[in-house]
Amino acid sequence: MCGDRAGVDNTETNRRDWRELLYTAPDLGKYISGAIMFEETLYQSSADGKPFVDVLREQGIMPGIKVDGGLEASL
Repeated sequence: MCGDRAGVDNTETNRRDWRELLYTAPDLGKYISGAIMFEETLYQSSADGKPFVDVLREQGIMPGIKVDGGLEASL
């Protein structure tokens, strides 16, 4: 995310708030069918305590997980 450019600290709370804003957008399930989530996101919940995985599923969106560790420098 580009939160630092927007003057927002890159904290877990701010990332959670951003994800909640996205995942609860009205009619999101009409436009996307799946979401790749980081491990952190799998265990996060909305402000009312509902796990994000359930928030997505209720909109017909299939949650998935990003399992690679990112890029590593080649020697």
